[in-house]
Amino acid sequence: MGNYRIGIDVGGTHTDAVILDDQYNVISETKEPTTEDVSTGIYKAVKKIIDAANVPKEEIKYAMLGTTHCTNAIVERKRLNKVAVIRIGAPATLGIKPLVGVPNDLREILGKYVYIVRGGNEFDGREIAELDKKRLSEIANELKGKVDSIAITSVFSPVSTDHEHEAQKIFQEVLGDEVAISLSSEIGSVGLLERENATILNAAVVNVARSTANGFVNALKEEGVNAKVFFGQNDGTLMSVEYTVKYPILTIACGPTNSIRGASYLTNQSNALVVDVGGTTTDIGVLVNSFPRQSSLAVEIGGVRTNFRMPDITSVGIGGGTIVRVKEDGTVTLGPDSVGYRLQQEAYVFGGNTLTTTDIIVAKGMAEIGDVTKVVELDKDLVEKAYHILVEKVEEAIDRMKTSAEPIPVILVGGGSVLLPEKLKGASIVHRPDHFGVANAIGSAISQVSGQVERVFALDELGRTETLELAKQMAKEEAVVAGADANKVEIVDFEDVPLAYLPGNATRIRAKAAGPLAE
Repeated sequence: MGNYRIGIDVGGTHTDAVILDDQYNVISETKEPTTEDVSTGIYKAVKKIIDAANVPKEEIKYAMLGTTHCTNAIVERKRLNKVAVIRIGAPATLGIKPLVGVPNDLREILGKYVYIVRGGNEFDGREIAELDKKRLSEIANELKGKVDSIAITSVFSPVSTDHEHEAQKIFQEVLGDEVAISLSSEIGSVGLLERENATILNAAVVNVARSTANGFVNALKEEGVNAKVFFGQNDGTLMSVEYTVKYPILTIACGPTNSIRGASYLTNQSNALVVDVGGTTTDIGVLVNSFPRQSSLAVEIGGVRTNFRMPDITSVGIGGGTIVRVKEDGTVTLGPDSVGYRLQQEAYVFGGNTLTTTDIIVAKGMAEIGDVTKVVELDKDLVEKAYHILVEKVEEAIDRMKTSAEPIPVILVGGGSVLLPEKLKGASIVHRPDHFGVANAIGSAISQVSGQVERVFALDELGRTETLELAKQMAKEEAVVAGADANKVEIVDFEDVPLAYLPGNATRIRAKAAGPLAE
């Protein structure tokens, strides 16, 4: 019996798919244009790789999907849930209302039902005020039939989760299990407004995640594949469908992350810069011990400040479909706009009439794409100028991501990486591995499953050693619940930060465990 797995990564331009065998060798691969409704593109890609691989369908055991659905829904303000925002924190937090600083158009969609209720905790876990349960059940009854998702945020809930859990119970009793509930203590870290924003966004994309998951499962079923389905999350590991529908915000930025993991696997490098060139953007991330470096800053998604974990990625508006323009004074500009998934209709080499970066490299003789005769006439000076700007922009971005002046290995992946030369400033060596065009789908297929715990512990209760062990154990259990093999789970990331201003010798601990899928 073979043990095959499908990996799919949906980008803005292409939907990439691969089938790997149990040794992670690529059996078949394809790049399909991403479709407007996304699911059609996934369905076509699945069909293609299964037909090409010619392996028994019952031997395809796993299917992994990395998707931009949730990100796009927030950025485009489309297909969002009807959300109620509950903040537990009166009278302490009345000064700044929820959704302050969120762009107006998004606030209009998400800010229809906003409540601030008595309760919450101090930074040391003491209650600010008793939780107003009576008011919570009044609100729950008011919301019947009006919303399908609830975001609950209590002050300092990463220190004490009691009030959020009690509120959750009340809402579930009144509204039943149909209404999705997001708790801030399970999503963000300390910092009320950013954590609340992340929780509201999470609540807003539950339906998108659910329909994406169903679409993916159905696409596989139509092909006669009954595989276990997982979604890529933004730390380079996988989560089960149930977990995804509960924490859809964790899928945000999983595309660049998949590319980083795929690049690491294809080149056997564990510390390098990964340059992923797509049709629209180039994303640059950092491999540290085979996993993406995490960002330590507040992250904006669709104009909203949040503080849940994200990979540290810089993006430049350079890709295979980037539009090249010549101004009247002869200066050449690139992008930031791109023809995206319409490249095969609009670029010169495909008979279109938009000049793109793809046309430039074909004119330079660096790639054979489309019809070369369409770009033979291009002004040599223009071609050189455009190419120079393209390389320079990527080199500047590489420089921004480096932590020292030393040259560092660079791995080029993504379909658009044919744009870049074999030598880049700041790179000690440039790798362009086999299957570079589908590194993201490979990254999604080989991912491990992880669990993470991040909260404040009082060391005085159990003593330091015991507490650290407890946190590690909790992270391992999370990973096993998410689908990892209990015997092979290990701690891959651990940090503890003493909080000097808290009594009880408090420490914020973040522990992450990861392991291969349980067979």
